[in-house]
Amino acid sequence: MTDTPQVLLAHHLKTLKLPTFLREYDKLARQCAAEGVDHVRYLVRLTELELIDRERRMVERRIRQARFPAVKSLDSFDFKAIASLNKMLVLELARCEYVERRENVIALGNSGTGKTHVALGLGLAACQKGLSVGFITAAALVHELMEARDEKRLLRLQNQLAKYHLLIIDELGFVPLSKTGAELLFEVFSQRYERGSTLVTSNLPFDEWTEVFGSERLTGALLDRLTHHVHILEMNGDSYRLNQSRKQRKSPKPPA
Repeated sequence: MTDTPQVLLAHHLKTLKLPTFLREYDKLARQCAAEGVDHVRYLVRLTELELIDRERRMVERRIRQARFPAVKSLDSFDFKAIASLNKMLVLELARCEYVERRENVIALGNSGTGKTHVALGLGLAACQKGLSVGFITAAALVHELMEARDEKRLLRLQNQLAKYHLLIIDELGFVPLSKTGAELLFEVFSQRYERGSTLVTSNLPFDEWTEVFGSERLTGALLDRLTHHVHILEMNGDSYRLNQSRKQRKSPKPPA
């Protein structure tokens, strides 16, 4: 006996990698028959479902590959808590046109003001726009670079970092860098200069970055590249996390 049409169709759809077709074709066919929809409109509906589902899977894959510590959107960010932050600029950046222009973003402010949340929100927006994103803390990146150098795979890692449309380097300034670490991190910025966008968050103003990199010459060269095409987000103010913690402690406990 030959295979039934359903078995052959399932095989062909799996081969063509059309999982939504396979899952929805029978149910949608019955629905279209009941509505009197012709075969062309039936196929249009089916292909639309496949395209929507494929885009969803692609966004999910880009989010996984970005290695975000958490998935946060700008919708959940409390702009009123940070008066110094230019909300209109953040929303403009969420359109990701700066990434297409290979411009940079620097978020500066004291700890707890939501710099990482904004960075994650912009990273998520970039993933949703079809752009490749990488997220890593400055300390972790330097550790990976030094480890790759010792294992003679530094060039491969540098090429990988250079290919991201948007590379987010979080918490620059929290940990002072060794001379070698500072030079390796500088090389990452240098290789991405006018080739890809870099978003940096830091708790230090620019005039204190020398304390991190340990060299005025290196710091000056880094800032020259990083700030050539840049959008700066000022995020100074009271700690958002601390204020939230205070509110939670003051709120009355619900009755048992």
